Amino acid sequence: MIRPIVMHPDDRLRQLCAPVLGVDDAVMGLVADMFETMYAASGRGLAAPQVGVLSRVFVMDATWKAGEPTPMAFINPEILWASPEMQRNEEGCLSIPHTPVFVDRPERVEVMWLDAGGAQQRGAFEGFEAACICHETDHLDGVLILDHEAAA
Repeated sequence: MIRPIVMHPDDRLRQLCAPVLGVDDAVMGLVADMFETMYAASGRGLAAPQVGVLSRVFVMDATWKAGEPTPMAFINPEILWASPEMQRNEEGCLSIPHTPVFVDRPERVEVMWLDAGGAQQRGAFEGFEAACICHETDHLDGVLILDHEAAA
């Protein structure tokens, strides 16, 4: 089901999201809805607060616009390490349409999370995927791209 996207300046986008206590049918349904909503909106990532759910969940598919889809669900993600090397990208946000912002993000990150089946995962990401993970994790902490705007 495609869910409505919460738009800035809605207060829900500034809330600290609660950890998911267990991956059940409701969480799996949320993840499925979030993927459907993200693809319908032509996004590459979507966090639960962007659909009005204040839980630590986001979905990402950083490659689907340029090649094979690689959908990933992140439940209770934790960035364990971020590289000191930075990258600057122009980022957009489905909750702040038509307002791209230059943001500095780590070039590489290491992350631990639960997948949509509730299994513990750990992985390293670089480039655009690392930036997307940081962007979506920020949403779970009530932080928006407007808070990171770098000088172009």
